[in-house]
Amino acid sequence: MAECNDGAHFYVNMPLWTGAALTVGTANDPLLPKLLQAINHANEIEISVSFVQPSGLELLLPALHDALANGARFKILTSDYLLITSPRALRQLLLLKDQGAEVRLFCCQPDAGFHMKAYIFTRNREGIEASGCAYIGSSNISKAALLTSHEWTLRYQYHGIDASAEFENIRQQFRMIFANPLSKSLDETILADYTRRYQEQAKTFRIVANHLEIEPEIEPNNAQIEALEALAETRQRGFKRGLVVLATGMGKTWLAAFDVKQLGAARVLFVAHREEILKQAQRTFSWLNPALSSGLFLADQKATEAEMIFASVQTLSKAQNLQCFSREHFDYIVVDEFHHAVGNSYQAILSYFRPKFLLGLTATPERTDQADILALCDYNLVYERNLVHGIDDKILVPFHYFGIFDPFVDYQEIPWRNGRFESAALEHAFATRKRATHIFTYWQQHKQSRTLAFCVSRSHADYMAEYFLAQGVRAAAVYQGSKIRRNEALAQLENLQLEVIFSVDLFNEGTDLPSIDTILMLRPTESKILFLQQLGRGLRRSTETAKQKLVIVDFIGNHRSFLLKPATLFNRTSTKALANLAQKPPVLAPGCFVNFAPEAVVFWQQLAKELRNTALEDYQELAAELGHRPTASEFFNASYDLTKVRKQHGSWFELVASAEQDPAFTQLIDRYRDFLLRGIETTAMQKSFKMILLRAFVELDGLKHPVSLRTLAEHSWNIIWRRPDWARQDILPAVQHENATSQKWLKYWLNNPIQFYCKQDQKDTQAWFSRDEESMWLNFAIDSGDVNDLTKLTQELIDYRLAQYAASRLVISDDSPTYHVLAEPAANQDDFSEIPFYLSLKIACGHFGRGTPDDVELIQLPLSYGALDSSRFFVAPAKGNSMNGGKNPIKNGDLLLLEWVTPVSAGSISNNVMAIERLDEAGDATYLLRVVKKQPDGSYLLYANNPDYEVLPASSDMRTFARLKAIITSDELA
Repeated sequence: MAECNDGAHFYVNMPLWTGAALTVGTANDPLLPKLLQAINHANEIEISVSFVQPSGLELLLPALHDALANGARFKILTSDYLLITSPRALRQLLLLKDQGAEVRLFCCQPDAGFHMKAYIFTRNREGIEASGCAYIGSSNISKAALLTSHEWTLRYQYHGIDASAEFENIRQQFRMIFANPLSKSLDETILADYTRRYQEQAKTFRIVANHLEIEPEIEPNNAQIEALEALAETRQRGFKRGLVVLATGMGKTWLAAFDVKQLGAARVLFVAHREEILKQAQRTFSWLNPALSSGLFLADQKATEAEMIFASVQTLSKAQNLQCFSREHFDYIVVDEFHHAVGNSYQAILSYFRPKFLLGLTATPERTDQADILALCDYNLVYERNLVHGIDDKILVPFHYFGIFDPFVDYQEIPWRNGRFESAALEHAFATRKRATHIFTYWQQHKQSRTLAFCVSRSHADYMAEYFLAQGVRAAAVYQGSKIRRNEALAQLENLQLEVIFSVDLFNEGTDLPSIDTILMLRPTESKILFLQQLGRGLRRSTETAKQKLVIVDFIGNHRSFLLKPATLFNRTSTKALANLAQKPPVLAPGCFVNFAPEAVVFWQQLAKELRNTALEDYQELAAELGHRPTASEFFNASYDLTKVRKQHGSWFELVASAEQDPAFTQLIDRYRDFLLRGIETTAMQKSFKMILLRAFVELDGLKHPVSLRTLAEHSWNIIWRRPDWARQDILPAVQHENATSQKWLKYWLNNPIQFYCKQDQKDTQAWFSRDEESMWLNFAIDSGDVNDLTKLTQELIDYRLAQYAASRLVISDDSPTYHVLAEPAANQDDFSEIPFYLSLKIACGHFGRGTPDDVELIQLPLSYGALDSSRFFVAPAKGNSMNGGKNPIKNGDLLLLEWVTPVSAGSISNNVMAIERLDEAGDATYLLRVVKKQPDGSYLLYANNPDYEVLPASSDMRTFARLKAIITSDELA
């Protein structure tokens, strides 16, 4: 083994075993670390135990997953002896079959028990002599047996060309019992039968109780409980789709599994873009729902009969694969967070299936990044909790972020293409001794005990590990195929045998690493999602290490793409605002600290001075922040002005063409400019109907051939009723109870919107669509080679127009009437602390009081209130004394900081202080402030903090339009 001067290792050619031949158990001599060492360095693993418990299997699974991923052969035999083995453990073993393991269950006969405990390992690697070891003794797979109990285990081993006769006999005996007719290959049928027998015996007294473990119930955390309540409520109100935003580390996947259980879904589809995420989700869902069968749907592995299917979007989105399932096959679909580039594949999946409910999951911090997934979830934001909420709720630890300037890399000289730096040029620039010394110096200043570092490539990780080793630091490079496996490195980090892991890709997402207390960011990040995933690796609390905070040491270069870091932390997009915030960062949450190097701030301030705020610069600024070409809905949700876009460039896609400089794209836009602009982007739209119709038309391949009017009406009905509030607002009451196939609905949909979309507008040279008694079709020709590209552009504009429509509908109550909404203020204020002040609005702290949203000016608030987006927050005066009580009394005349309630910032209203609007008899708006509390029957009551005021029942003519964020005192005003 190679060693550095303090004994740290590269961990090359580790033996299969260490220590005495006899392991006696207890905490002084546990078997577990010896098994893990052997698993991590063996080619073949053979295990036979009489029973398996979840607590023990959970200790071995990370190493077993790594071993299978690295090509090891694994066989395991357990038994139904005395029905001790846990069905939950068998379910997890069954998942290993998807990775190539052989799993068998020995079915005991009345006169033949099964009490074997054997762990056998062999290795024969190129250039390394063959070796093997076997642990034979009393230890089954349980936490107690592997860690704390008195368990004697004797090791047999060999090292050399030929195995000993005794070792060969051990292996031969294992092969014989594994091949025994009573050893059945574990499958769904055998597992179901075993589970039935296990549950029946669980009802009676068991003489083997001392062998059993009480499996602890996995309980949701506080945020998950609130989210589950919100999901149940949104389904009760008739919504078919919804988005939940939970910060990294707060348990998105577990939430989805809990909700599957809450709904009692029988068939589940989980869709993601990476196999690693799918396998982790499969383990989570199967752990919580062990009675449901599960399978993967990948390029080379297509489970179609399983009750829970975990599918790669790239594979499932292909037409021939979608046809493996009926449209109604799944009760529940989960869409994990995804990058915009694969959005069209998700569209293909979600436009095909019709589940009872669809859940979108993301950890992105703000509506800009939620734009695409919100479109897929019908703009129904069910629940949202960000990093600050997670820290406040003690689910996550506070963080100290240090943005260190990176002076030894000139990022201006590195090619920047398609939203990222050229990898080869980055790798070359990063592998320098000066940069490594710079990194090491700041790491020493800020480090805690256990560090995870993110590198740009394998060679970069190796280079940094070698440098740190040379400085006497216990370090290792970990990536797919590295000499030290992931689980092994994490165990050594946990035990402080390692101080730093230099990683590539393996730890970005889907890994729980609570002991890590320091993050080193040694590479640029392409998106907010990636930045948050990396930051989130160390945010979870650790009871074992009593971690108090996470330290992030990030290296910032001279390129505008690094603005992504403050943009994510401060939830802002404006370069000018970010430069100001970085210079004097606000407190994001109690215990948090953010500091950017002066050199980085100066660079950003220079960028801000150069900006002239043209539409093209707005586009480039957002593209740099997102790490990809913005969509129209992302641009809109970032509060940029599309009116300015059309004034300066003619249309949205003409701006995109100007920015991207792609001749083929420019020619495509030239061919279909008028339809995209006049037919979609700027078409008159008082209701959602036109875009619902166009979405149905596109999903039914209307750009390729005429679409049946009856089919079009039916598909449109299914789309609009996924948003029951829109349907009830837009559809006439007399038609709202018609079903998708009724003649009355068809007639209604023919009159509006089909008839209107088939008429020629005065400003157009022709109608965009034509129809006869049977079908509807495009009224212009499309080159066959353009269909797919034009479909994507059309869908993008549909998403934008529906996002625009959603932002104009602040109604939360299903039965609320249509009436005027408060005009939201102009966006893009340069000074982050300047937000609108509605002097005459007067949010009544008494009975409903009149006020107007017309008299508005700007007010400045200090940094203690954080980064306030002028399109999300406003100030209005309180009127009356009904809220003058409790811990935070609101007095007459106090100024209130409020946040608009919109479909992208709705969240939960229950137990929050909300501003409520109601129309009086004259049709004028009146406003009230109250605590909203949901009742068991689903209704809401409005409570005053002053007990002299009565409790009011919420009614259908009321609407929550803003949420109280803070009470402002006059001495705090800037």
